[in-house]
Amino acid sequence: MKVPALIMAGGKGRRIESKIEKPLMPFLGIPLIDRVVEAAKSAQNVSEIYVITSDNTPKTEKKCLKNGLKVLRTKGKGYHNDLKQAIIEGELNCPVLTIPADLPALTGRFIDKIIKLFEKRGKNAFAVFVPIEKRKELELSVSSKDEFEGVMYAVSGVNIINGKKILSEGKIDTAALITDEVEVLFNINTQKDLDIAKKFLRKI
Repeated sequence: MKVPALIMAGGKGRRIESKIEKPLMPFLGIPLIDRVVEAAKSAQNVSEIYVITSDNTPKTEKKCLKNGLKVLRTKGKGYHNDLKQAIIEGELNCPVLTIPADLPALTGRFIDKIIKLFEKRGKNAFAVFVPIEKRKELELSVSSKDEFEGVMYAVSGVNIINGKKILSEGKIDTAALITDEVEVLFNINTQKDLDIAKKFLRKI
């Protein structure tokens, strides 16, 4: 199975408190967005790549267009609204992979693993969660949480959803992977997250 990847790069990034758009922030010398794009490009099971931007990230959009990437501009009304808009306007009536633009350790190998797990589980959605205690152990922020099977987890932002179900009302049947693998452990929400991730990833 091959699926299109949507790199979500339209958020305001207020918590990072930087004058630079968050996707363009350098991480060990390479912009965050470039690291995620490279991971998606190296995945064997990604069919095409779209970068999802908004009025919040015009410089990110300009850079991506210059690099020949497909861009879908949304209204910047929040992650879920932007995702829905991108799927509808891109006419992506198929399973789509979503990736936040702030996962500096993401790899193509990990992306392929998630796509294969989605196909194996046979649900209309697949989510990747991180144990909250693991992020707290490393003094990382926990900005977004969700419940799965009665337990709260930190949201990684890596998901697959069947685009045909995006307008459905009610809960979409979802499978999940609970993991503290480095590929999704470090998503950058604050300056402290950035500093901790740099220090950790320099060692590996």
